[in-house]
Amino acid sequence: MLRPFLSFLLLTTFGTAAAVGETPIPTAPAVDARAYILADYRTDKTLAAENAAARMEPASLTKLMTAYIVFQELSAGKLKLEEPVMVSEKAWRSEGSRTFIELGKPVSVQLLILGMIVQSGNDATIALAERIAGTEETFAQLMNANAQHLGMVGTHFENSSGLPSPNHYTTARDMSLLAIAMIRDFPQYYKYYSVREFEHNGIKQQNRNGLLGRDPSVDGLKTGHTDSAGFCLVTSALRDGMRLVSVVLGSASMKGREDASAALLNYGFTFYDTKLVIKGGTTLATAQVWKAAASPVNVGIRDDLYITLPRDESGNIKTSVEMQPKLIAPLARGATVGQLHVFSGSHALATLPVHPLTDVAGGGWWRRLIDTIRLWFA
Repeated sequence: MLRPFLSFLLLTTFGTAAAVGETPIPTAPAVDARAYILADYRTDKTLAAENAAARMEPASLTKLMTAYIVFQELSAGKLKLEEPVMVSEKAWRSEGSRTFIELGKPVSVQLLILGMIVQSGNDATIALAERIAGTEETFAQLMNANAQHLGMVGTHFENSSGLPSPNHYTTARDMSLLAIAMIRDFPQYYKYYSVREFEHNGIKQQNRNGLLGRDPSVDGLKTGHTDSAGFCLVTSALRDGMRLVSVVLGSASMKGREDASAALLNYGFTFYDTKLVIKGGTTLATAQVWKAAASPVNVGIRDDLYITLPRDESGNIKTSVEMQPKLIAPLARGATVGQLHVFSGSHALATLPVHPLTDVAGGGWWRRLIDTIRLWFA
């Protein structure tokens, strides 16, 4: 007779057991910032944070959302990199950082993207917003809809560039979600964030993210500054296959935001590790399926499973699979047939649904009849 749940302990242990008496992880470094967060890109695990949910001015970090929507339009084929965009008077007269595009003259979408990302040009940013939505005000509605979709619960946008406005705000946590989404959803366009300098109309400007020159593992993302917001920086770095995202808001200086970001990144890479525990599509167990054309069937998880842990603990990850009883065909590939439990020692790390790795077709009339009878006694 089948038990209510059949538990299969996977024999694979990822690495060796952690040593007894491990050294505790030190607290995160004190940095020059009103708010910050450090998160792992793969798992979204927060490694360090302070005031991460506090409402703050995003300044030009706003342009991350503008770029996110531009990349959406490009991916959908609604916008082309070589497409010319006419520069409106509003874009041309915009305050703050500029790409020095000219009134009434067409400029390519790619040039505007470079101007927005590398030079943080408000003129280029507004021109892109107007091209997509007609007006910047309408574009702001798209920004807020995307923020809601990404789970940015502490964010509201009123413009595309980040100029101060009473109801224009975000949080460090929300900016980390946006940065992770940017890298995940648009890897083909993420390259723009590592461009070091850009020239237009004979004027060459440097990327304001000084960490691009200080740390070869840093490959993005965006700076921001206004008098009221202070100096802000969203940064991502990749070392030995592990990617971290840091958000620093309200530093006192340009150097302060860079030093704060560098300290947080070094802290995360030194004391934490992110491992690929199970690859999606790998057979984790086999399960009997009643009334099926073929049984048993292989089960597993759809997507790669990454876990972020302190480095001393990352070698002690174990897993088990718990199957539901009396599985009956037909079963779709996406059907939930059990659970994967991931733990380190006695500490539970994650629980995920497991699925058949292929569709499970029903058997013929004889198989269905025999299994119906057998189920009466199971």
